[in-house]
Amino acid sequence: MARTGRAHRLPPALAAVLAAAALAGCGSGSGSDADTVRIAYNRSTDNKIRFKDAYLDAVKKQFEREHPGKKAELVPIQAADDDYAAKVQQMMRSPKTAPDLVYEDTFRINADIGAGYLRPLDDYVAKWDAWGQFVDRAKAAARAEDGKTYGVPDGTDTRGLWFNKQIFAKAGLPADWQPKTWAEVLDAARAVKQKVPGVIPLNVYTGKAAGEAAAMQGFEMLLYGTGESPLYDPGTKMWVSGSQGFRDALDFVRTVYADKLGPDPSDALDPNVGTHVATDWMPNGKLAIALDGSWLGQNWINKGPKEWPAWSTVLGQAPMPTKDGQAPGKVSMSGGWTWAIPAKAGNPDLAFDFVKTMQTKENAVKWDVADAQIAVRRDVAADPTYLHSMPGITFFTGLVQYTHYRPALPVYPQVSTAIGEAMESVTTGGSAASAAKAYDGRLKSIAR
Repeated sequence: MARTGRAHRLPPALAAVLAAAALAGCGSGSGSDADTVRIAYNRSTDNKIRFKDAYLDAVKKQFEREHPGKKAELVPIQAADDDYAAKVQQMMRSPKTAPDLVYEDTFRINADIGAGYLRPLDDYVAKWDAWGQFVDRAKAAARAEDGKTYGVPDGTDTRGLWFNKQIFAKAGLPADWQPKTWAEVLDAARAVKQKVPGVIPLNVYTGKAAGEAAAMQGFEMLLYGTGESPLYDPGTKMWVSGSQGFRDALDFVRTVYADKLGPDPSDALDPNVGTHVATDWMPNGKLAIALDGSWLGQNWINKGPKEWPAWSTVLGQAPMPTKDGQAPGKVSMSGGWTWAIPAKAGNPDLAFDFVKTMQTKENAVKWDVADAQIAVRRDVAADPTYLHSMPGITFFTGLVQYTHYRPALPVYPQVSTAIGEAMESVTTGGSAASAAKAYDGRLKSIAR
């Protein structure tokens, strides 16, 4: 999923606060008990979303049954994504506070590798039969520039357009809507605004508070529809600046908010906007079109935070088009999360044993279904339970052929932050040209 985090150095005052919090919450550290493995993971700020807790608790019980005398201690960190990243990074700096296993977003993992927070897992995966089931693309997401593997992925995702067929009918729009250009997306939003008052026509995540949900799920879904390698040029090994595509993507965001086709900016810039989309605006018919991820259904099924049995018939899905319909015509972005072992973990061997329990085929299927993940293992992708887990899974799996991955470089989190700042500027009334110019300036200092 698109979750955020910053990997640059923390201000001393904040670092001190987080260090105190980490020490208070982590006892004497992972190395204090050779028979206990400590697992740190992000818990949603929405108290209703607890499927990850339930899954990990079941794995913990299985692990302890299969490893007599060993214990697993779950360390949930309930915080927004940026705060989760900062807290985990602070914990990993010391052997006294480092967990044995940590949940890492693939967009952040290279920054943490560069900072020396994680240990390579090559010796472990080389002896693990299940590693051969993981697809190469997923493995690459956790592979550093040194060629070593630092994480075990547990799923991926794709992104597209969700739309409410009932609202579309009132707006005179087709139930099989498949826009071919950005202009057609905006035209549909304008039709909703004109004919269905009181409904938010279109949500595109934006601004600094939304973090990677805005940068990747909002902006890069647009940017990668403007041309090849629009963010980072692997040939020249340079971050792209001064491009028309960047300005065009910003101008799309500006149009959404300047023309009042999106949420009120105060709502759009709320760090909890994703929760509002999933548990209020979509299921309660307040939002017509959402540029969002494959995982949204997890909120409405399997005793999720907002049970919504009718969602599979009320909602439709469409690929996000390229700007002018140019080949290949469709765009998606993919991310995902991995399980990594901190460099200063006290019990790395026990930590990987826990990973192996999490990643039995049966548990991997359960997780991908519960978290609405796109499978990264061949055996899971072929499993009937996964294939029939929820409506839309075939559509979002089909977007993999059009998908893009963020540049797996240590400075990417800082680039992401700069993108969020540019988006916030146009959301609150700034011009695309001035926001792009400010981004270019930031880029010079980030990538020097």
